[in-house]
Amino acid sequence: MAEKSPAADVEAGLLAHLNSAGEVPDSRSFASSLGVSHLELVGVIKSLSAFRIVESKDIIKEAWVLTEEAKGYVAKGSPEAQLVAAIPPEGVSKDALKAKLGDAFDVGMKAAARNKWIGFEKGNKDLVLRKVESVMDELQEQLRRLENGEAVPDKVIDDLKRRKLIMKEKSIWHSLKKGPEFVLKRKTLATDVTTEHLRSGDWKDLEFKDYNYGAQGQPIAKGYVQPLMEVREAIENIFIMMGFTEMPTNNFVESSFWNFDALFQPQQHPARDSHDTFFLKAPATTQQLPEDYLEKVKLVHQSGGYGSKGYVYDWKRDEAEKNLLRTHTTAVSTRMLYKLAQEKPFAPKRYYSIDRVFRNEAVDRTHLAEFHQIEGLICDYGLTLGDLIGVLEDFFSSLGMSKLRFKPAYNPYTEPSMEIFSYHDGLKKWVEVGNSGMFRPEMLLPMGLPEGVNVIAWGLSLERPTMILYGIDNIRDLFGPKVDFNLIKSNPLCRLGL
Repeated sequence: MAEKSPAADVEAGLLAHLNSAGEVPDSRSFASSLGVSHLELVGVIKSLSAFRIVESKDIIKEAWVLTEEAKGYVAKGSPEAQLVAAIPPEGVSKDALKAKLGDAFDVGMKAAARNKWIGFEKGNKDLVLRKVESVMDELQEQLRRLENGEAVPDKVIDDLKRRKLIMKEKSIWHSLKKGPEFVLKRKTLATDVTTEHLRSGDWKDLEFKDYNYGAQGQPIAKGYVQPLMEVREAIENIFIMMGFTEMPTNNFVESSFWNFDALFQPQQHPARDSHDTFFLKAPATTQQLPEDYLEKVKLVHQSGGYGSKGYVYDWKRDEAEKNLLRTHTTAVSTRMLYKLAQEKPFAPKRYYSIDRVFRNEAVDRTHLAEFHQIEGLICDYGLTLGDLIGVLEDFFSSLGMSKLRFKPAYNPYTEPSMEIFSYHDGLKKWVEVGNSGMFRPEMLLPMGLPEGVNVIAWGLSLERPTMILYGIDNIRDLFGPKVDFNLIKSNPLCRLGL
């Protein structure tokens, strides 16, 4: 036969007392009479209350209690009283007092001086003297009265709070009486019909626990779309809807040639400094470059061509061969345009890409060293800046970002160039979301593209549109330990404007 659990004994004792006395005015004292902790009794009370066997009423009381520091003052006296008691008639040095009193020295010195219990030898501020024969330790008395549950004036309470010697403690206990379903011994209700019940036939006599039809089921284990990936998919759908083809972006490591030189970006440009770019140590360089195209790029940098004066400097191949983590996906665009130029006859194309880029810059609320760049370009005859503005307005309005502004800018590989700004409702200001322009002839014609072919292009980070659409004002809330999973779980299945 199984032994009765301690909780069953407590329950039996409580029900027997209620059956005879009719009530329990104080659950704390009743727990003491049973020889159990109050916490154990509370667990039984909650279980019985759920079945309406007992009715429970909460009694809440707040009282001031002493901190550990204050309890020490009750036993030894206040710091100021301890300090005065430690001073001999001839006086004592501060160092000797501090060594004797420890942490109580500083507090005791201030309070004793304020009470004019101590003084200093004339001309010697290090010698502490007693100015009184004996003191009345009011602080110790006040703390004793509080500890004994006696009332003290509000002014004293405020002073003790300020000195952090007391804190408010909430006590909760219960008064009990019989409930409408009171029984001297409750039955254990069955929750399932077992094989043994069916074999023995005693299922006919069982009382079953009522079903709770309002209870929630177990949450379904499922995945959630991260906001960044949701916006990425939406942007991909916009590009596809506008007739764009995705470019391959599997090369995180690029050569400086494709990342900078082919884009008509000079080798002395600040972006090519190690403070702005992550260069690789191994493999540090590449030899796999198209020689005929490389020579044309070298000439246009050094002496110009196609109506340009170039940069007029000594172009170095070893700079172009340096490997790096790509700083923009425009390096991918350069490769694709060069490949397109080799195809005869020329056919207009629309390309896009969305992938990671890397820049050696400080992390703040709007910048990361690793982020996603969205790139779009159209290559065709007779394209103008008006075409670019029109495409950008269509593209961003499909994203739900209709508040756009354009600002003239400079890029080594586009002329004219424009920065793109969108209004951020969360930050309450205009935020730069991208850059755009028309690729320069110095970049396109060395590739072999026909005269009259223009390329309009734009690039933006994936993170900033996501921040604007979701009202996030710190880019670090999209990555790492600060990500709010509740935000991810509560994302709508679809968004207007996407």
